[in-house]
Amino acid sequence: MDDWRSAAEGDAAVLVTVAAVEGSGPREPGAKMLVAPGRVRDTIGGGHLEMRAIDIARAMLADGRERHLERFALGPSLGQCCGGVVHLAFERLHPAQAALLAGRRQDDSWRLIALDGAPDSALCDAAGRFLWGVPVPLFARERGTHVMQEQDGRRWLVDQVLAPRDHLLLFGAGHVGQAIVRALAHLPCRVTWIDEREDMFPAQVPDNVTVEASDTPEALVAHAPPGASYLVMTHSHALDQRLAEAIMTRADVGWFGLIGSLTKRRQFEHRLRARGVDNARIDAMVCPIGLPGITNKAPAVIAASVCAQLLAVWEEAAHCSAGAPPLRLVASNPT
Repeated sequence: MDDWRSAAEGDAAVLVTVAAVEGSGPREPGAKMLVAPGRVRDTIGGGHLEMRAIDIARAMLADGRERHLERFALGPSLGQCCGGVVHLAFERLHPAQAALLAGRRQDDSWRLIALDGAPDSALCDAAGRFLWGVPVPLFARERGTHVMQEQDGRRWLVDQVLAPRDHLLLFGAGHVGQAIVRALAHLPCRVTWIDEREDMFPAQVPDNVTVEASDTPEALVAHAPPGASYLVMTHSHALDQRLAEAIMTRADVGWFGLIGSLTKRRQFEHRLRARGVDNARIDAMVCPIGLPGITNKAPAVIAASVCAQLLAVWEEAAHCSAGAPPLRLVASNPT
């Protein structure tokens, strides 16, 4: 996740940011690509637009330019079927800014990059408070990533860098759990990975993963943030049961998936009802997990199916939180 920040150390590099989009474009404002002399990280959408952006970025590395803003008409000039207009901001990335951002992965930030005049830049927190760089003019925080122009004509890239909104508590470090962590490694989410068996975790985990080796995994449920998602796939049905009960005591669960067959679901339903759990909470439990029609039990296949399911759930939640009508979600496996 956020390869451009992780890869910003070392060689000189140009960061390409989608500054604005008019009509249809391959990526949204704020999407980024890091271009170094011998490597490219992330993408602004591919196609002819990306090829041109890479050429411009490498020319900047060669001629020493610091900043550049360019307008691309996708249809007329590049032959891309999107047909819209994309404005790309190019900047030599400041290593100190990248390092600060890497340490703020859990916090929203604003980057301000002067596109005219001196190559000034700054970093602010979510509320617009200055953290690093040069003093900057007031900017509109309700607009997201955009280009701002001062009265004297000087332009700034105002770039919103959001922390991941989606948080998954993943219980179980077996083959399927490990495959899910790999599948989520470059997705915009945070993962708390929990297991009793410390030796089951790999030596290296992705940047968006925090490992918790705990003898009482169910105790971590109470400390999860509101709206978190939970995925239970431990080595023990008894532990799965305890975790299910703990999760269902919370009224602010975003999504709860339990690995297992319809038979396991029926068993858990019976036990949960016997413990007084409300039927509506039980009905909301997703078991079996994954998209319908995918029956292959290989860990990588299960991971792909479950991660697609999670992305659909998270996009629906983000859509509704923005005040938009519900999306039509892909159905879960039948219960």
